[in-house]
Amino acid sequence: MSDNKTELLHSKETEIIIAAFYKVYNTLGFGFLEKVYENSLCNELQKSNLSVIKQYPINVYYDDQVVGEYFADLLIDKKIIVEIKTAKSLCQENEYQLINYLKATGIEVGLLLNFGEKAEFRRKIFTNDVYKSVDIR
Repeated sequence: MSDNKTELLHSKETEIIIAAFYKVYNTLGFGFLEKVYENSLCNELQKSNLSVIKQYPINVYYDDQVVGEYFADLLIDKKIIVEIKTAKSLCQENEYQLINYLKATGIEVGLLLNFGEKAEFRRKIFTNDVYKSVDIR
């Protein structure tokens, strides 16, 4: 059973991001490094008047101490994390990485974008200590 409120969280922004993802993918195709897609996607999103922070730092805490530091590829409008991949296909480890970024930041919506041989994405939501996965293909 799914919760429509959760599925629609930041839907306007995620639709813009997904459209930009396909525009970049259709223009560049596959085979470039992640950084090329990151920069291109950032350019497209800024044209849509979205705020974009590249390589957003994420601290992981344990007992009030920083025990790890990661970087999300993009933070959009301070409410959506975008993680970019250039893999043959997305795997569970990619999804877990994004979910952990959401847990560590308190940001509720994440998009996993794969610029691989086949364009694919996943939308993940982590809210109120209850993980919900929404796969839109």
